[in-house]
Amino acid sequence: MKLPKEILLSELLNFSVKGNMVLNYGNGENVWMHPPVHRILGWYSRPSNFDLKRNVWRLNQITQIIDNEIYVKGDPAISDLATLNRFPTLIEANLVNVNGSKIGVIADFLFEMKTGKIKYYLVSRSNPKIPGSSRWQLNIENIHDQQPGLVFCQINSLDDLFLIKSSIKNQFLKKGKNIIERFDDMKNIASNRLEEWLEEDEDISQNLDFKQKSFYNKKKSISFSENKEDDPWI
Repeated sequence: MKLPKEILLSELLNFSVKGNMVLNYGNGENVWMHPPVHRILGWYSRPSNFDLKRNVWRLNQITQIIDNEIYVKGDPAISDLATLNRFPTLIEANLVNVNGSKIGVIADFLFEMKTGKIKYYLVSRSNPKIPGSSRWQLNIENIHDQQPGLVFCQINSLDDLFLIKSSIKNQFLKKGKNIIERFDDMKNIASNRLEEWLEEDEDISQNLDFKQKSFYNKKKSISFSENKEDDPWI
């Protein structure tokens, strides 16, 4: 299977690493990267839950990806978690705005499979491990400095970034807002129609009143004496 041109780190770590049809090196656990130039060098996998060693892989060892399995060539470098935790990484680093306040956490990134170049980062508002949480796109040019555990950007809030994935909560609030706006529109339309109907009814009532007054004004009053002279029975 042809390798994808670009892939998310979270997708890479979800793959089970296999050397051949029977040899399984476990699922990916974390990334091996070079933050100053925003490049991924590789990743490491955990053979089992009870194993203290880790298998470290380079990107150029990947041969193919089939379903949820990633096939590699050659042997991994063996290391331990204490050593790997000293590797620099921006994953789960706090995102700091221009005012020095924390506004999010680096949760993921999209990178080129061939070169390892990171295209952009994905930011979570809080804990990135919460399923279904929102993701905002942080471009490389928005970052002006980084250090272990911290990424400094030139924005004020996450609202200044492009929303890649909306959480269930945000979708619910957005739908609720749309429903309220539609209800307000319907209410305004109904109110306007009612006002027009009342104005038309008032115009009709005024015209009828005017016609009735005109009719009574035109009618001549006839005296009793005139009626008596014209009456043939008298």
